[in-house]
Amino acid sequence: MYRWAAFTPEGEPVGHLAAMPQAYRINGRRVIAHTPGDYMVLPGYGFQALSLMRNFFRATENCVACDMAPAVISIETRMGAEVAGEMQYAAKLLDVSRLPMPSVPARLRRLLKRSQEPEESESQEPDLDTGDAPEPPKRPRAPIPAPVKAALNAGLAAVDGALARNYAPGVEVEEIEHFDEPFDEFFEKVAAVIPCVPEKDAAFLRWRYGPGSLQDPVKVLGVRGHQGLQGYAVLKVAPSSREDAYILDLTVLPGYRDAARALLRETVHYFRREGVNIIRYRFIDSPTSPRSDSLRRMGFYQRKGRSNNLLVKFSDPELHEAARHLDNWSYTTGDGEATFMLR
Repeated sequence: MYRWAAFTPEGEPVGHLAAMPQAYRINGRRVIAHTPGDYMVLPGYGFQALSLMRNFFRATENCVACDMAPAVISIETRMGAEVAGEMQYAAKLLDVSRLPMPSVPARLRRLLKRSQEPEESESQEPDLDTGDAPEPPKRPRAPIPAPVKAALNAGLAAVDGALARNYAPGVEVEEIEHFDEPFDEFFEKVAAVIPCVPEKDAAFLRWRYGPGSLQDPVKVLGVRGHQGLQGYAVLKVAPSSREDAYILDLTVLPGYRDAARALLRETVHYFRREGVNIIRYRFIDSPTSPRSDSLRRMGFYQRKGRSNNLLVKFSDPELHEAARHLDNWSYTTGDGEATFMLR
């Protein structure tokens, strides 16, 4: 790892940047690329932000970054990184508490003993970015009357049950306790088909999600077949509020669509049992991810805005040409630094 800090002439720290190395498989070649990690400067010291990032690009040969903040993306592209494209952002509502409440007639409001003044929801979406991305305008949310809320949530649960019925029948999903040798074999099968992928062998997955990691605890689900592991999902409930849930990784062997569908099905079941309000999933659409129709079938919808962009810079022109095309990638936010800041 690299670490830089910026100081005033008086020795006051005003900014810092870290760079995390990670292995990738690009066109069959193993290559190390660094990702800008925790990166911030105090207000009024924007020139130090440029200086810190300049040091990053001078010290590192290759770069892969997953960023949301326009200011950070602008600096990275000025230093030579290229935006490969915008990742998909899908979400699924499990509790209507996250919906904005429309205006209610005064007579009905009195009948339901609601307050005349709307209150703002206490639950806000955690920011997955480490930069200073502008917050979207907050929509005022009024509390939904308990009887209405209960009825709507029961309806959502019933719809989920109907959607999951006979969905990927015969495909069994199991809980996985350890990242072991089958994950090494699984990764090699993926890397043989996908041109650009983080090197997610068992050792990486243990470091990223295992005991002692920043993401611990997580729930890992898997689908196995006669020829080994067909796919897996890594699931996380936000530790602070327990209202937000994240699919950190959902990867299947190319062509195993039923495995992706079964993992989606059991993901929804698991998060519903955990009592979360909303599921968030940021990923690159690829042969290893669930297809759009599978996500829609399970009630996921596309979110606009607050999406992450994948940026790349490789010193080897051939590797860079492959990496600069988003269609060549298999990648989720869990594969990089973007979800280290989950609250």
